[in-house]
Amino acid sequence: MDNITKDSERLIFCYKFMFDSGIEKEFKIVLDKKNLNLIQKEESGEYSEWTKLNFFKCSNCPLDEKKHEFCPTALSLVDVFKSFSSFISYDKVTVIIETEARKYMKHTTVQNALSSLMGIYMVTTGCPIMEKLKPMICYHLPFATEEETKYRVLTMYLFAQYFLFKKGKKPDWELKKLVDIYNDIQIVNKNFCKRISAIQTEDASINALIVLDCFVSFVTFAINQKMPDQIENLFSAYLEG
Repeated sequence: MDNITKDSERLIFCYKFMFDSGIEKEFKIVLDKKNLNLIQKEESGEYSEWTKLNFFKCSNCPLDEKKHEFCPTALSLVDVFKSFSSFISYDKVTVIIETEARKYMKHTTVQNALSSLMGIYMVTTGCPIMEKLKPMICYHLPFATEEETKYRVLTMYLFAQYFLFKKGKKPDWELKKLVDIYNDIQIVNKNFCKRISAIQTEDASINALIVLDCFVSFVTFAINQKMPDQIENLFSAYLEG
């Protein structure tokens, strides 16, 4: 894996999967720093039926089939699914994730490693539902715990409300719309599982999505359980006096 040099225009993540059998797989994700959109290679040839937008189209998808023949997220994940089509969810793998700032390494299951990789693709490829999570990609934390995810979601959403307030718009300080965002994301995850089920593949990719969806379910539950109240004590230095 090559060292990632500082780039003022691109944000790069390199994922390297190393199996005990000697098999290695590497993915380089390149994003435009201005908008965090995935910079994709130009592909030629025909795409599989399962990548078309109307193939298990999400019930909450706002994309127009006349303008978008293919699901942008499906297209971005074609190579990932092909690469891991023969792997079982609980196959063991060592994954190294390199960014501009640091490296992460973990020995884990294929489904957990894939969920981290797929999470970036699903947010940066043009899905109007998933792109609400884009601000978290800039500070991507591989293999985050549920508590870390909860904190990152809250800070991301409250920053969004602050920027709305700055622009004279009505902010959602009570987090009511955050629940709606995560409910929509769950719909996308479930429909995407149906897409993948149409491919003749082992279960690693599908279960990687299920891992992602479990985190979404946790966040939704935590919001409904007054999530901010649970971490209020961390800010006692601001609240005293």
